[in-house]
Amino acid sequence: MTKRRGTGLLLALLAFAQFISAIDYNIVYVALPEIGRAMGFGAHSLQWVVSAYAVAFGGFLLLGGRMADLLGRRRMFTTALVLYGLASLAGGLATGPGVLITARAVQGLGGALLLPATLSLINTSFDEGTERNRALAVWGGAGAIGLALGSLLGGILTNYLGWESVFYVNVPLALGAAAVALKAITPDAPREHGRGFDMTGALSATVGFTALVFGVVQGPETGWTSAQTLTALLGGIALIGLFLAVEARTAHPLMPLRLLRNRNLVAAMGVTFIFMGTFGAQYYFFTVYLQNVHHYSAMATGLAFLPSALTGMVGTKASEKLLGRVGTRTTLIAGLLLGAAGMVVLALALSPSGSYPALLPGIVLLSLGQGLAWTAMFAAAGTGVDAAHQGIASAMASTTQQIGSAVGLAVLIAVASHNTHATDGPALVPGLRTAGYAAAALTLLGVAVALTLRRSSTSRPVSGSGAETASPALSA
Repeated sequence: MTKRRGTGLLLALLAFAQFISAIDYNIVYVALPEIGRAMGFGAHSLQWVVSAYAVAFGGFLLLGGRMADLLGRRRMFTTALVLYGLASLAGGLATGPGVLITARAVQGLGGALLLPATLSLINTSFDEGTERNRALAVWGGAGAIGLALGSLLGGILTNYLGWESVFYVNVPLALGAAAVALKAITPDAPREHGRGFDMTGALSATVGFTALVFGVVQGPETGWTSAQTLTALLGGIALIGLFLAVEARTAHPLMPLRLLRNRNLVAAMGVTFIFMGTFGAQYYFFTVYLQNVHHYSAMATGLAFLPSALTGMVGTKASEKLLGRVGTRTTLIAGLLLGAAGMVVLALALSPSGSYPALLPGIVLLSLGQGLAWTAMFAAAGTGVDAAHQGIASAMASTTQQIGSAVGLAVLIAVASHNTHATDGPALVPGLRTAGYAAAALTLLGVAVALTLRRSSTSRPVSGSGAETASPALSA
């Protein structure tokens, strides 16, 4: 286990990094309608303000994870924050859709470097079990607080200072955190000799996953059979196939295929894919419902998100307790089932004339489930993985998370817009309700995947060669 001075300050910094990312996530959703009107986005193209981030994030995560392992976690953590802050500044200064989407893509690149470095710092600085579960709960709770403040701050800033301010607010936060990181995180050790970078694997994985996510998010706008969409999808699949072939033969793989023998990591990858494709999409549809059906202002929308984010924070705290008592698998399944029930209850409450209080039971169930599942799925991803590969293991789970976000949003938008071309008013409600039911049904697939997690309470990373066995998870 890597020793670092001041683990309390370190955890606070890592939680703050998650806080920044969460603030940005909800701020952008609340500001989307205003961004669309100001920048001239169409109904489908507006999703690129969200999807450009997801495409870059999903495409570069494996590279970011390996860079954290090889080049140093502190180095990549600080670099990512600086990149994120500068891209946020560029987003606020954007004068057209192209520049804004490019800035969001660069933010996604920063996120792809930041998340694996953050998670690998947690997994190498806190012992597996109770200590790490607590750290993950604090990290997840900071994200929930960020969502709460992000929704409210997004409404205030958009209402009084314009949509540009939702980007500017990230600049001092990210750059300030980068400065603190230089003091809070122990300097990286010299790079080990003999550990190659696998440039062929890096290029094929990055371009392949980027193309695949691009094709998925572009499909609803240009058509699934369009030349652009098919080229991206088929090209992405071919490059990912090439990547896997390279990884099986190279001496220093970007993603050691031995990691796929860890059943908990593979299950966590499947769950994160489904989780973000269902739970993650709810922010988009909730914003559409409030602002396009009931014409909430940005401020009112921000306030409407508060119960969701605060309840999610309660869920992450409860997850910490449950992980120690009933284990990863049971905690994860409980979160997914609770969230699926919340999606159904929330969908039933959607109405052209419905009140906000009618939405609260569904919001509470959904958000509690989200908090429970979030901590548990990342606890599963890091279980039994050697310290030298924590960055790439975190990136593997995070890659499926981001691809799931893009796929889920594209699929559910297609479901919601089926049989209607409306972009505003009560005509949207039947489609939004159907999308909620579809998301709940898909969440049950996540339960099936979570059932494959091991029950055993012992887990032991295999060191030396760096090979990982199919390590058991925490007791369930």
